[in-house]
Amino acid sequence: MVAIKNRILLADDHAILRSGLRFMLSAQDDLEIVGEASTSTEALAQSEALQPDLILLDLSMPGLGGLGILPILRRLVPSVKIIILTMHDEKHYMLQALQNGASGYVLKNAADTELITAIRAVLGGEMYVHHSMMRFLIEDVLPNRDQPNENDRWILLSEREQEVLHLVALGFTSAEIAEKLSLSPKTIETYRMRGMEKLGLRNRAALVHYALSRGLIINK
Repeated sequence: MVAIKNRILLADDHAILRSGLRFMLSAQDDLEIVGEASTSTEALAQSEALQPDLILLDLSMPGLGGLGILPILRRLVPSVKIIILTMHDEKHYMLQALQNGASGYVLKNAADTELITAIRAVLGGEMYVHHSMMRFLIEDVLPNRDQPNENDRWILLSEREQEVLHLVALGFTSAEIAEKLSLSPKTIETYRMRGMEKLGLRNRAALVHYALSRGLIINK
């Protein structure tokens, strides 16, 4: 059986970096480089023409730059996942990128050790942020740990964790959710436990109360 490959577009103005990324990622059985772009304009054109599954996007490309084209990419290719691959380790760059639709933020000096992990996480519906940048995200989303904002905590969950917890709150069992999502019950339990931990909830009753307060379910 031929493995289905995830199609990746490299958008960076440094040819040597793109060459290195192509070599590294092409060695993976599940990844395929379908195009390269060295400017913002090329990145937009290639994204629309190739419809990749994921874009590795530099912030400092000629033209509008990565941040400038992020909202446009979200309109052109709504389903695409975007990982920012950059030298910028400043908080405001990361927050702007995530707020404008990026699903990952990886620093170039760590690309050789964690980029593949980040790619697979993001393709699987997770958010991935370089470990040295996580403190900025936590500080911004949870400024007061004694009185956390529940609405903000929800965005820390992956799409799959949100989906699983929503179904749990509606009363579905792990077995039922597993069948509905075509996953194993053990995998569902992992998503449930991880999501509950992120929300700071201990049991289903607390989850139902949380879901009602956020309008995720309706109390009939």
